[in-house]
Parts: sequence; structure tokens; C-alpha cells
Amino acid sequence: MAPPRAYWKGSLKLSLVTCPVALYPASTTVEKTRFHMINTQTGNRLKQQMIDAETGDVVEKEQKGRGYEVAKGEYIEIAKEDLDEVQIESNHTIDIDSFVPRDEIDKRYLNNPYYIAPDGKAGMEAFAVIRDAMKDKDRVALARIVLTNREHIIAIEPLGQGLIGTTLRYPYEVRDEEDYFDDIKNPKISKDMIDLAVHILDSKAAHFDPSKFEDHYETALKKLVASKVSGKPVKTAEKEDRPDNVISLMDALKQSLKGGKAAAPAKASATAKRATAARPARRPAKKAVHRSPARQRKAG
Repeated sequence: MAPPRAYWKGSLKLSLVTCPVALYPASTTVEKTRFHMINTQTGNRLKQQMIDAETGDVVEKEQKGRGYEVAKGEYIEIAKEDLDEVQIESNHTIDIDSFVPRDEIDKRYLNNPYYIAPDGKAGMEAFAVIRDAMKDKDRVALARIVLTNREHIIAIEPLGQGLIGTTLRYPYEVRDEEDYFDDIKNPKISKDMIDLAVHILDSKAAHFDPSKFEDHYETALKKLVASKVSGKPVKTAEKEDRPDNVISLMDALKQSLKGGKAAAPAKASATAKRATAARPARRPAKKAVHRSPARQRKAG
């Protein structure tokens, strides 16, 4: 089997210690089922064309350019020469700036993972020294690397006989959780409910094992394609019945602890029925006031 092609080659530098390394993407989407756009009349694959939004004319390759929108529908052209002026020159060096405790890295900043391996035998010893020193300290190295003309911060840590580097997002790329959590209320929850929930968590305790992950949608897609290729009828998956709103949270917790399914709303607990009967008759509800969807637009 041919060795994988390196995504990036350069040097890993820790102070005056340098070794040649190669980066390989640690994730892939090659195995995912993919579809192409086709002409359903001819069965031929479709090609995309760039169209002028105003005139509707097809734009040829030599007419394409980049533009920054300065006002609605108004763009200023950014030429390739302009971008060359601000392009960061790649020195093909991963320069380690600092080492931070692993648990201090916010998971929201983690982006793309890469395997880092020695590039040839010349720097094998220096590579091993850097790797083993990091193992002893249980810290993650923060370094800078230029990939596709952009500088990235990369977090590097030992993984088996090699290293794994994960590019990090910049602060402007991470959204503030307060924009989404501000409206979450803190209702009063009884200790009994929390205790039951804790028991449920304990009953489902496990170890992280990615081999048990199953992409049900991908499996269904493969079966669909196989059926189409063989000319067999496509089997329709049975949709799971979704229960309505939970009548009693306590009942749901108790039922979950037993491993059973939630009771149907029609079979509400006696406690819930008594509580309903004891309540005074409600006045007709006022029409609900819908909040502005601004937050939802922001989340998109």
C-alpha cells in the first residue's frame, strides 16, 4: 500500500531543536456516500456556471474576480496582486510558542486535526526528544503554522509514537454562549428528581469507544443505493412514534430508571390527575406573543 500523501512539509522547532516533519489530515470524508447533480431526462451529470446576478449572462473564467461588499449590492474589487501584498510568507516552520495545560483548552476552539510524523530519518531523534518531553509534562504545545496562505494556531500533543496537531479557531470565529443561553431559566427542581437523574446517568456510564458509533443515515443511504442498483424496491423505514409533552417529569424519570418507555399522555399518573383536578378552572389563555426571531437569525 502506497504511503499517504503529506498535506504539508516543513520543520518542527522547539527553541534551538529542529526536526523535519510532515502533516497528514487525521480525518476524511472519502467513505461518505455522495451524490452528483444529474439531468433526470438524459442521466448526464450537470455542470455549474457562474451567472451575472443582474444581467443573467454567463461569466467566463477570465472575467471572474473577488469583491468585498461595502454597501448593499456595491462591491470593491480585490485583485490578486492586492492579496499578494498581505499574504503571509510561509517559512515552513511550526514554531512552538508556549505550553499550556491540556484542560485549559476550550473545546469550542478545536478545528481540524492532523497527524505529525518525522519526515525522513535525519530528524528522528530530535522528534522523539520533543514528543517524550511533552509526555512527561502533560502539556499541549501552542504553535503557529501557515496553511493555504493563512496563519493558524495549532495545538500539538503526543499521540502514540507521533504527534497530533489540531488547528484552533480565532476568538472572532467563536460565538458567545450568552447570546443563546441568556433566556434559559432556572426552575426549582426537587432533590428527588436530581437524584433520579443521577441514577440514570450512572446506569448509562461507559467509556469513550468510537468503534461503537454508528452512522444510521449513512447505513440507510448505502442500502438505498444498493436497492436502486439491483432494481429491488426500496424499503421504507418505520418512523418511531414520538410522545407528546411529558405529563409528569417525576414519572418520566422513574420510568427511565427502569429502562421502560415513557407512558402515553392518556395514561397520566394518578398524582398528575389529582393535581389537575385540584387546580381551579383557568381563564381563556391570551394569544401568545411571539418573540422576535432575531436570535434565530443570528444563530444561522
